[in-house]
Amino acid sequence: MERIRLGRTGLTVGRTAFGAIPIQRVSFEQARAILRGAYEGGVNFYDTARAYGDSEEKIGSALGDVRKSIFLATKSGATDRAALLENLQTSLRNLRTDYVDILQLHNPPTVGDPNDANSALAGLMEARAKGMVRFIGITSHRLSVAIEAARGGLFDTVQFPLCAISSEEDLRLPEICRQQDVGLIAMKALCGGLLTDAASAFAFLRRFENVLPIWGVQRLEELDQLLALEKDPPALGPEMLQTIERLKAELGGDFCRACGYCLPCTAEIPIPQAARMSFLLRRMPAATFLTPQWREQMDRIKSCTNCGLCKQRCPYHLDTPALLKKMYEEYQTHF
Repeated sequence: MERIRLGRTGLTVGRTAFGAIPIQRVSFEQARAILRGAYEGGVNFYDTARAYGDSEEKIGSALGDVRKSIFLATKSGATDRAALLENLQTSLRNLRTDYVDILQLHNPPTVGDPNDANSALAGLMEARAKGMVRFIGITSHRLSVAIEAARGGLFDTVQFPLCAISSEEDLRLPEICRQQDVGLIAMKALCGGLLTDAASAFAFLRRFENVLPIWGVQRLEELDQLLALEKDPPALGPEMLQTIERLKAELGGDFCRACGYCLPCTAEIPIPQAARMSFLLRRMPAATFLTPQWREQMDRIKSCTNCGLCKQRCPYHLDTPALLKKMYEEYQTHF
């Protein structure tokens, strides 16, 4: 597998990396088969988080015996020093290791104050000083925070959503990180499932030599497809570019990226799916979302209290209640 240098960390990582969110949804046995398949296929970078259910435990169980041959990145959503260090101890136990290669602050509202001795950032730097962490990073869905982190000199890596339909503004980030020699990890490479053509998504991100995409894998056939693309990387030709431009026009700027930061919903609406339902119906087998179970979940939109919490939490500043109402009206036309 082709390798790249992950910024000033100096880590030499395979250009196809593993995102561990989906393995929460499979058994330990299935996760082991996927993770071992990835390792045997040349994947050496695995990204997880304390918030990702039992994914750390599954990685530790499947890859503990090859720890020295892989790089592990995890995240903590802690907001203070003590909680971050406690989170890290849990992660180390789960991952069956005495250090992680990269520990990241998980989508904080700001980069943090390095002079605050009780901050999560202070805990991050303490963990690095103690050798529990080799490098420190931050993840964000807010471009302003990602740019500040890249330019601030404190973080070795930045993780941010990047994909074929990212805005030109978002696509400034690779060059900023290159100039600062900060490792750039791209999440949401398939835009939370809205991109169904893996080849064009793969080829688009391949243009950026300093970007490390992490691909969420839930099935062995998905892994096989990624490894095949890695073995014979597709070129981003005119046809792919036309497809990407059509999708950009279809989605516009106001679409849900399925980041999940709007949750929990007081009306128990599954917002990350409901808020992009019309796109899912067009781009995936519609029958999947026309079941009685999904109809009941979409009907919850009628119980929306307009509390505004989802709108406040959205890092993309979407009018989430209005978007849900629109998606519900379109959903109803299928019955």
